[in-house]
Amino acid sequence: MKKASTRRYLLLAIIGLLAIGYFATDAGSYLTLDSLKSNRQLLTSEFQEHPMAIGLAFGLLYVVVTALSIPGAAVLTLAGGAIFGALYGTLIVSISSTIGASLAFLGARYLFRDSIEKKFRERLSSINDGIQREGNFYLFTLRLIPVFPFFLVNLLMGLTSFRLLPFFIVSQIGMLPGTFVYVNAGTELSKIDSLKGILSPEIIGAFTLLGLLPLLSKWVIGAVRSRRHLRKYRRPEKFDYNMVVIGGGSAGLVSAYIASAVKAKVALIEKHKMGGDCLNTGCVPSKALIRSAKIFSYMKRADDFGIEKVDLKLNFAKVMDRVQKVIAEVEPHDSVERYSKLGVDCITGEAKIKSPYEVHVNGRTITTRNIVVATGARPLVPPIPGLDKVKSLTSDNIWALRELPNRLLVLGGGPIGCELAQSFARLGSKVTLVEMADRIMVREDVDVSAEVTEVFKREGIELLTSYRAVRIEANAQGKFLVCESKGQEVVIAFDEILLALGRKANVSGFGLEELEVEISKRGTVVADDFLSTPNYPNIYVCGDVTGPYQFTHTASHQAWFVAVNALFRPFKAFKVDYRVIPWCTFTDPEVARVGLNEIEAKEKGVEYEVTRYGIDDLDRAITDSEAHGFVKVLTTPGKDKILGVTIVGHHAGDIIAEYVVAMKHGFGLNKILGTIHIYPTLSEANKYAAGVWKREHAPAFALGLLERFHQWRRN
Repeated sequence: MKKASTRRYLLLAIIGLLAIGYFATDAGSYLTLDSLKSNRQLLTSEFQEHPMAIGLAFGLLYVVVTALSIPGAAVLTLAGGAIFGALYGTLIVSISSTIGASLAFLGARYLFRDSIEKKFRERLSSINDGIQREGNFYLFTLRLIPVFPFFLVNLLMGLTSFRLLPFFIVSQIGMLPGTFVYVNAGTELSKIDSLKGILSPEIIGAFTLLGLLPLLSKWVIGAVRSRRHLRKYRRPEKFDYNMVVIGGGSAGLVSAYIASAVKAKVALIEKHKMGGDCLNTGCVPSKALIRSAKIFSYMKRADDFGIEKVDLKLNFAKVMDRVQKVIAEVEPHDSVERYSKLGVDCITGEAKIKSPYEVHVNGRTITTRNIVVATGARPLVPPIPGLDKVKSLTSDNIWALRELPNRLLVLGGGPIGCELAQSFARLGSKVTLVEMADRIMVREDVDVSAEVTEVFKREGIELLTSYRAVRIEANAQGKFLVCESKGQEVVIAFDEILLALGRKANVSGFGLEELEVEISKRGTVVADDFLSTPNYPNIYVCGDVTGPYQFTHTASHQAWFVAVNALFRPFKAFKVDYRVIPWCTFTDPEVARVGLNEIEAKEKGVEYEVTRYGIDDLDRAITDSEAHGFVKVLTTPGKDKILGVTIVGHHAGDIIAEYVVAMKHGFGLNKILGTIHIYPTLSEANKYAAGVWKREHAPAFALGLLERFHQWRRN
């Protein structure tokens, strides 16, 4: 690292000395139009006598001037025409200018890219994403417009992820028209009075239009591509609806709600139950079960609260009945009755997309300007040999249980597996959790999963990490999962097995295949930045069916963009914003996160500092007998800018909201430290974490001066 820095400083010193020499020797006086005119005859004669040497010398000079971004490239270009003629001059200047531009590109990358990335990583990340997708188009456009300083293009592109070879090729092609105009003008050098006269407004306008050609071409190609797909289908003269939404889960409900709020005519088609997975099989029932399990665990901890223990009796059937009761109480929020009152035409039935404008349901075909696909996802069922021999449980059907499993085997150590494993263990099941990775909750930092692991083991959950499921066997002796660990087979007996290995998007069976809508390698519907499908601009997707996050709140977030873009495009459209996405795993302790954790920061090469505050020190946590967990904040080195936060502890999902707001609106730990928090509350953990950061960044020199000042005042 030190050697690299030394080399950078040495290179900067050499460039600095060259710049000083350039200005000290007045070398710039030779790169003027008057100098070129007065020396043209001499240079032409030298070229005729030594064509190869003069050509190489001129090319080398051009490379140096361009690489060092020295003023005078325009005059040298004219000189190319004046000395070598239009054809040979264009060849020399074109090649030399591209080599020089590439050297400037590499120089900027070598000298400044690392430091710029450290300071502006988030902005550069979005720029690099755009460069990766459309960088060649943008570079070609800039190269074609002569009024844009080429040396800035060289330097700025060097700070991005643009690759050298495409930069060289695109620059060579893009600069060629402008180069030819200047070189050709140089052949008539005597008629040129100033550099400004070379490019008339008409020529500049023509180049600008030429520069916009790649972007226009891209737009035309996209339009033609969409048209190619759309022209297969007859577009109705009139539409029954402005928008038809397929799927009545979180994404579908919110998009339909917004459409009706702005007085669009919208239909919502749901084949099963309104509310989707979240209400019926996901968030709502799981949190209801978690709550019952937590209350039961509190009863077991009666001594911690100064209460005499009593004999506890669990009625598992009643616990599951309560889960259904909670669903029933929340259900009106997502009901057909409510949405019908809001102006949404709710249709119960199985939708089939017949064309980009037609949806078939219940024996009739309805027409629409836009279609929103919000069909959600379902539990992933792995192809484990022998799985068909047993009736497996998933997050879809586990709510039908009315008898507590004696031995529950949970396959998968992600959020769903961990939440349900802990709940059933607390209710009395002997739970074994099998995870192929070397730890549970692998998306979180090691210290986070270690904290949860310790609690799980204390509560009697058997954790088998680095175990791979091989097959399932069922016989007269019972049901068994055969796993492989460290090259040996291990047999695990169970009464019920819960598959918690993720979710698979619902992309088939309702017409997307027939329309040839693009599906990603992850099995989700491909969408652009506006959440429309690439080949059908009037078909939009949101929620688990497209990802990239499978959270209810993200689905609702996407739904806003989908509704607005579908109803108001092309007059107004918004790119979906994924900059600040929080989430929480509702184990006990809860694990909440927003932004980067240490694993992701290291993977992305983001430099960070860690501030950690132990919640065991918090007064409210102590009074609640929940003194465990921590707040971990990642910040930009030396600054209070928040890169990410992970909270492990009681009500972590509630505590983290303050950090979500801070990251969304760009304020840091100093502002949180200066905000009054109610005492005693768990949210004070945020203020104390900010206090830890402040102490670690206290200005030692200034404090030393203050100490002397106060000592002086005492004397």
